Amino acid sequence: MSENRVPTVVSTVPFEDQKPGTSGLRKAVPVFQQPHYLENFVQSVFDSLPDHAGQTLVVGGDGRFLNVEATQTILRMAAANGIGRVLVGRSGLLSTPAVSCLIRKYKAYGGFVLSASHNPGGAEGDFGIKYNIGNGGPAPESLTETIFAASKTISRFLTVDAPHCDLAHLGDCRLGNTAVQVIDPVADYAALMESLFDFDAISALLKTPGFRMRFDAMHAVTGPYATEILEKRLGAPAGSVVNAVPLPDFGGGHPDPNLTHAADLVAALRGKDALDFGAASDGDGDRNMILGANAFVTPSDSLAIIAANSGLVPGYAGRLTGIARSMPTSRAADRVAAALGVPCFETPTGWKFFGTLLDAGKATFCGEESFGTGSDHVREKDGLWAVLYWLNILAKTRKPVGEILAAHWRAHGRDYYTRHDYEAIDADAAQALMRDLRSAHLTGRNLGGREVTLHDDFAYTDPVNGEKTAGQGIRVGFADGARLVFRLSGTGTSGATLRIYIERFEAAPERQGLDPQTALADLIAAAKEIAGIESRTGRTAPDVIT
Repeated sequence: MSENRVPTVVSTVPFEDQKPGTSGLRKAVPVFQQPHYLENFVQSVFDSLPDHAGQTLVVGGDGRFLNVEATQTILRMAAANGIGRVLVGRSGLLSTPAVSCLIRKYKAYGGFVLSASHNPGGAEGDFGIKYNIGNGGPAPESLTETIFAASKTISRFLTVDAPHCDLAHLGDCRLGNTAVQVIDPVADYAALMESLFDFDAISALLKTPGFRMRFDAMHAVTGPYATEILEKRLGAPAGSVVNAVPLPDFGGGHPDPNLTHAADLVAALRGKDALDFGAASDGDGDRNMILGANAFVTPSDSLAIIAANSGLVPGYAGRLTGIARSMPTSRAADRVAAALGVPCFETPTGWKFFGTLLDAGKATFCGEESFGTGSDHVREKDGLWAVLYWLNILAKTRKPVGEILAAHWRAHGRDYYTRHDYEAIDADAAQALMRDLRSAHLTGRNLGGREVTLHDDFAYTDPVNGEKTAGQGIRVGFADGARLVFRLSGTGTSGATLRIYIERFEAAPERQGLDPQTALADLIAAAKEIAGIESRTGRTAPDVIT
């Protein structure tokens, strides 16, 4: 379509529940299927963006149910709101890190990411949308608050009456004065990965007789990326990437790469015939899980080991400026930073808090305990990047994952760490639990034989722009350095998810080989006691342990 189109003005009324969380607006699919629900939020974004006329946007998502329909809606609304050009992934697909890569490479004004990340998909599952700004990262809180305010007063949205763009094939489409380019979703991202890692060394590792690996794409968006990079460019045997076709319902699975939801992969890395390396990524490709033969790498340890081995990776050798981690993430990265003489920043949960540090050159690597790791190559966490980083370490050291873990603990000590999730609990009960924990008088008390020396609700002041963020999780610290953290997740859509993080440090190598649940048993009991988990939630055990 090349002719001009006059925007259609559609009257609407506000919805009261469109406040973005830590990763945008996430709701159950039937909520997004309400008339004008998606359009209201998208228009609220456009109404909050200054000087967007004539600019370039990137649009894509993880392929879950509603992805294509939502993409077409956004394209028509972008045209009606004066956007000059839109880059959209073929079939509406783009991983979240690929969106960030494209925004940065093509100097786009921003982009829409259509995903609910690791949440289940399908007609009764979840859907989500978030806006990323010109640095490639998630919108800061100042912008998301403006968007929310706009959503509460919206009275109209703009669209154009036009046929759908053909998203199934590469090429150009016009919507009025807006050029829509359907692009290969993988090519630019794969080129970026090739510029960072030693592909020759990784390829040699993957072709080594006897070396066996598996990447589980969980029927999510990284399937095409992993197939192109691992199998086609690096030469991993065909079939090394499993569940590689993105499906609207993720094949009926839960696209969350952890020990519970990637059980088949975990089983393949255990026992006498275990594979040498295993990895998985989530719905939109920004999370990762790393496994070795009979070895699980916690995301906290993964961040620390990535930073400690930056000299092995061409794109990072000699340029480590700092590390950043979310507050609930274990302090393993802090120990590496201290050993290397660089700062380690502690931020609230949410990748947007890393953006200013990365832009200012204060941090090179960032990580969250919720299976998210990344660097300054984009402004999102990046699951496949982390997998390639680990393969680069294995290729250079020719040591198995378990040996790399053990050597790291001997050098820096081990932070025993676990997270217990209580999912879909009553929201009022969860809020009351947190409120009472916040007001309790714990400092000076003895819990499980440990003296409480810290009890606060974490608050953060951004060292770059001075923005303040409060209420980010209740911390309980002990005299021996152990700690508990209690948070309500900002990524769920049903009830509330209570997350409890338990951690203690062990310096003695002879005591570093315990199972974390055993090593932390007394602290786990203390956490249940002070929070009153069973009496308040009716739960006797967490739904997920990582």
